[in-house]
Amino acid sequence: MAVVPPTPVTPTPPPPPVTPPPVTPTVVTAPAASNAHAERPEKFSGTDFKTWQQKMLFYLTTLHLARFLKEVVAVPAPNADTQARSAFDAWSHSDFLCHNYTLNGLNNTLYSIYLGKKYKTEDAGIKKFVVGKFLEFKMVDTKTVINQVQEFQIILHDIMAEGMMISESFQVAALIEKLPPLWKEFKNYLKHKRKEMGLEDLIVRLRIEEDNRKAEIKTGKMLMEAKTNLVEPNTTKKRKHFGKDVKQGKNKKWKGTCWNCGKTNHKPRIVAYQRRTISIEQMLFNTNLCLLTCLK
Repeated sequence: MAVVPPTPVTPTPPPPPVTPPPVTPTVVTAPAASNAHAERPEKFSGTDFKTWQQKMLFYLTTLHLARFLKEVVAVPAPNADTQARSAFDAWSHSDFLCHNYTLNGLNNTLYSIYLGKKYKTEDAGIKKFVVGKFLEFKMVDTKTVINQVQEFQIILHDIMAEGMMISESFQVAALIEKLPPLWKEFKNYLKHKRKEMGLEDLIVRLRIEEDNRKAEIKTGKMLMEAKTNLVEPNTTKKRKHFGKDVKQGKNKKWKGTCWNCGKTNHKPRIVAYQRRTISIEQMLFNTNLCLLTCLK
């Protein structure tokens, strides 16, 4: 029996290593803002904060940036992977847009106060400048008191930003003293109040007083218009009646006999010579005058 030699088995080469597909990091891209920005609110000047706040929140919502007002993300560690760093960079960019869109909604004065750069070009005399501005500030009657109170608060903020602290009682007393001339009576009323008020309480009182003054002015105008529309009582009848009496008195016929011509129902023109002895020349003159009157 012949022996069959074994067939040599060729080893199967190992499969090539499978390289995993590159992992694309999920990057939080900044939302694309609308070109029109139609919902952008007006710049905040210090009044009606709640209204401006709601409008700004809606504006940021339309830009998909409202969540960055409250959202906080931790800074990735130095050895973090690329995906985590990219996500953090994208979040930082969106947070930057949200922050600056909000600041851009402030007017120039409030924006400068926030940045702390107001009057920084004159570092040497900035304290003297803000103190002088505080002392020279006076309210006028041509502007609303509440708007001028906000200007006064900005000056106080500048003073305290320079490290000069002012007590609240001093702020209240200074604000009362700087009220406009037409508020003299209300100023004296506030001065004689024994109970101390805070600055916010004083501002609320001023706002109420100003609203009441506006309402009184509006009511006064309405009363004036009502008076001008009143119809005067009709007195023409009495006047006409009185005129008729006078006219009738003038046209009333004289009952009697003229001593010049002897006719009845005829009043002589010259009454001064009645019952009086006159000369023949005067008698003739009166007779002629009477005849002329009769001819008329």
